[in-house]
Parts: sequence; structure tokens; C-alpha cells
Amino acid sequence: MRKAAARRSKILEILDETNKVNVTELSEHFSVSEVTIRNDLDKLEKNKLLVRAHGGAFKTNNLALAVSEKKSINRDLKRLIGKTAVGLIQENDSIILDSGTTTFEIASNLGKFKEITVISNALDIVNNLAQFDNLKVYMPGGYLKEFSMSLVGPMAERNLKQLFCNKLFLGVDSIRSNVGFFTHHMEEAYLNQIMIEIAEEVIVVADSTKFKKTGLAFIHNFEHIDKVITDDGIDENDLKMLQKNNVEVLIAGKGE
Repeated sequence: MRKAAARRSKILEILDETNKVNVTELSEHFSVSEVTIRNDLDKLEKNKLLVRAHGGAFKTNNLALAVSEKKSINRDLKRLIGKTAVGLIQENDSIILDSGTTTFEIASNLGKFKEITVISNALDIVNNLAQFDNLKVYMPGGYLKEFSMSLVGPMAERNLKQLFCNKLFLGVDSIRSNVGFFTHHMEEAYLNQIMIEIAEEVIVVADSTKFKKTGLAFIHNFEHIDKVITDDGIDENDLKMLQKNNVEVLIAGKGE
């Protein structure tokens, strides 16, 4: 049993480095049968540590997770980032909170303001904001993507184009070095682009693991991004890359 546990742990280490593994190669590497490796991969998949594919498995980081699943990932970091983001908001500001688990944490900390206007396309965020009496809350409408609890589509796009905000807090699924920001869904990427157009200041909120993940849909390059709020786990090369692209980086919790 200990050998199996050690082998599975090593498989996860290999997967973390390569993003995918092959049954035959693992069988040769560990000198065990392919049946044994398949059992290992099945066990790891049941624990949501990887996703099985024909002939091998993929790292879960490369897949889109539902918002309910995302909320439990790096929760402490997201809360810290959320509190740092709130420190950038001023009384009477108008802000957009994009759908996402980190922007949800921003919403949880808006009770101290006397009056601000919040625009959001996320049902869970708007529901969270209902606890505060001091906010003006607007939803752009659209059709519901239950996977992300967000409203998207032509109605949302048309209505957003009629608005303006002081600050956009944008959650992303991936940040690729010298390329830009990504999400998993095309409709959300296009809506994010409109949000960027109508915002005076664009602030990306993303924990440091987002620099190691992939996303399908391109949102924007670094040209129109003013700030990134992340945690102290950010790699030095990623930090320098952002600074080189004239993006101010705020490390959540630093100096507090």
C-alpha cells in the first residue's frame, strides 16, 4: 500500500511538470504493469487530482472548473487579494466586478462604504451584495451560463456599452507571459473586452497559480491593464514581465 501511495505521489509530481502523462511511459518508469498504472490514474481521478484521457491523463489545471468548485481553491489567497483590491476603491466610485471567485471576495468587503455603484454580470456576486444597503447594484442582463454563474450574450454586451465605470476588477483563468490574459469561455472573453473599453482603470485580480494555467479564450494583452493584484507566490520572472509591460503589481498582504 505504501508503494502505491508513493508511486501515485510521484505520478502527480511528473504531471505537475509535464501537464500530461502516458500509461506506457509510466509503466516503464515505475517497472509495473500498465494495469497497475491505470488503477493508479483511476484512483487519482476519483480524488479530482487529474483527468483521465485515452492512454494517459491530464493535469486538472488545464480544465475549466465550475465556480462552485473554484471557490475552495486557494481561498485564503483570494480573500487576501480581495481585501487588497477593496483598498483601491474610494467613496462614490463606480466599479465593475467581473464574474469569478476572487471578485466574489471583493464583493464581501464592500460594507464599509457609504455609497458606491457596483456593476456585475455574476449572479452569485449580486446575491452577495444584497446584504449591503449602501450599494447601487446594476446587472447588464443576458442569458445565464450556469457553469460560471454569469450573464453573457448580446443583451449583456449591448447594455454594458452604455455604461462607464471608474474601476474594473477583472478575474482571469490564465496569464501568459508576454501574451496576455485568458478565460475558458469565448462569450465571457468578449464581455470582458467590453468591460475594459468602458473602464477608466483596469485591475486584474489573480492568485499566482494563474501564471501556470492555460485558458482557451483570449481577453486582452497588457496594453490596457493598469494593475495586477496577486500574492507573494508570483515567480520573479512573471513579476518582471508585468513590470516590463508597464503593469503595476500589488502583492496582497504586503506591508499590512
